[in-house]
Amino acid sequence: MAEPEQSQFSRREAMAVLARAPEDRVMALFAASGLPEAATALRGPETGLVALRGRIGGGGAAFNFGEATVTRASVKLPTGEIGHSYALGRAREKARVAAVIDALAQKPENRARIADAILAPLRAEQREADGRRREETAATQVDFFTMTRGED
Repeated sequence: MAEPEQSQFSRREAMAVLARAPEDRVMALFAASGLPEAATALRGPETGLVALRGRIGGGGAAFNFGEATVTRASVKLPTGEIGHSYALGRAREKARVAAVIDALAQKPENRARIADAILAPLRAEQREADGRRREETAATQVDFFTMTRGED
């Protein structure tokens, strides 16, 4: 059974924010957070490929679209918590640090600091980047209209 505080701290959402973030920002925010970094590597970080699947028009049959490079890591804290992470690309250190953050977040006393010092700035930067992308896309939007011609 999940703790009440765990429901407010979504592990899945936290890992999604970390996965989307640039490696240098994750590393800088983690270093500035003052959280302990001591962890034993259980797996990786190791890099491999995952198959990508797609659909034509959103409703067609699924097909193999290609492959993407992914790095994964699993770590264990001295207190026993185990953290896992996946990162797109070859970001080995990002995957390791994200796994440490995942393990640290399992301890209720660390969640607020992780949320405030790491996740909140990353979320704000991602919202800002998404907003800029929407504005750029909207600026290129073309409105098509039809003029009705009268009968000659």
